[in-house]
Amino acid sequence: MKTTVEISDSLFAEARQLATRENRSLRALIEEGLRLVVGSRRAKRGRFEMRKASFGGEGLAPDLASGNWEQIRQRIYEGRGE
Repeated sequence: MKTTVEISDSLFAEARQLATRENRSLRALIEEGLRLVVGSRRAKRGRFEMRKASFGGEGLAPDLASGNWEQIRQRIYEGRGE
């Protein structure tokens, strides 16, 4: 993808000199820099983990353990509005 980015003249000159010294294209140098920055942000952010939201109990009621979703849904809404 092509894009236009404005950077300071001094930073551009340094980047071009570095790319020349390392026998790399300016594009490769810029891509590497962006990957480093984006990767470090991801590392700082870390993995998403859900908080523990369970409550005391012994899990699914025994009579629903082998049931299907329809049975579970009926139990949830039992006595509500019908």
